[in-house]
Amino acid sequence: MNGAFRFEEPLWLLCGLLVPLVLLLAWRRERSPQGVAYPGVGAASGLRRSWRQRLRLLPLLLSCAGLLLGSVALARPQEGMAREDVSREGVDIVVALDVSGSMAAEDFQPRNRLEVAKTVVADFTTRREHDRIGLVVFAGRALTKSPPTTDNAVLLKQLEDVRLEMLPDGTAIGSGLATSLQRLRRSQASSRIVVLVTDGANNAGEIDPRTAADLAKAMQVRVYTVCVGRGGPVPMPVQVQDPFTGQVTRRTVNVEVAIDEALLQEIAETTGGEFFRAADPEALARIFERIDALEKTLIRQQTYRRWRELYPPVLHAAAAALAAAALAWAAGLRVSPA
Repeated sequence: MNGAFRFEEPLWLLCGLLVPLVLLLAWRRERSPQGVAYPGVGAASGLRRSWRQRLRLLPLLLSCAGLLLGSVALARPQEGMAREDVSREGVDIVVALDVSGSMAAEDFQPRNRLEVAKTVVADFTTRREHDRIGLVVFAGRALTKSPPTTDNAVLLKQLEDVRLEMLPDGTAIGSGLATSLQRLRRSQASSRIVVLVTDGANNAGEIDPRTAADLAKAMQVRVYTVCVGRGGPVPMPVQVQDPFTGQVTRRTVNVEVAIDEALLQEIAETTGGEFFRAADPEALARIFERIDALEKTLIRQQTYRRWRELYPPVLHAAAAALAAAALAWAAGLRVSPA
């Protein structure tokens, strides 16, 4: 609800322009010389002025106030109370995020792949304030961190808790996609999507990724697949134990990471989504901006306004001012020439 103000008959406000004209005529009449001036009379009269002389302008001022208030009342000031009915056709989204060991690769400097992906997903979530967004993580198996919700604070908290080694290692793309579809099974949204973020090839889980893609197609869920990393040898932190001292140190070595790009393209094509390749943090951010632009939330808004009349108290004040002016005139108060 929000308020507004207007004049239903604004042309009546032009009557208020008569007030300066009346005051000007009164001032000229006050200043115009009438009669014969005798020396010393003005000085003498300035010494002692009667109450009638002091209040001689009161009828004029009351008349002008009545005229001004009357013009405002005739213009019919109104206050409008508006009610806005907003209906949203949002998008239900599940982000399926790979947390397998290869997401620790440090080719997305200055952080690893998982930390960069978490930051980009958080920014994406913040922009989609009218949609329900859920979070599924997967490695050797899949886990629902948050069902689709409009509570961004809860979702961001769950995203913050995502870490490496929270699940058995492996890359179960089929399980991650199937779990995401399970979260969307009861959704009544007009548009449902899964954003699948991974950097590897399917090597774990009991559900074949193509079977999961066929299920998504049957459910009319679009899947956007995002391949993170460049593939091939990538810098990976590993812990090495000295065989003589037993001391554990952290070293970075190049590790070969396999990416099944063809599988991710096939999943996207099967479900009517799109495949993206992110070789650096900037590209990953642009990809999520692209998905944000592709999946728009439809918002319909209707405004109803009811106007309330405000002129009665203004009209009463105008009548009171004019009545007071009439009484003042009757009492003999009036503008007189100097």
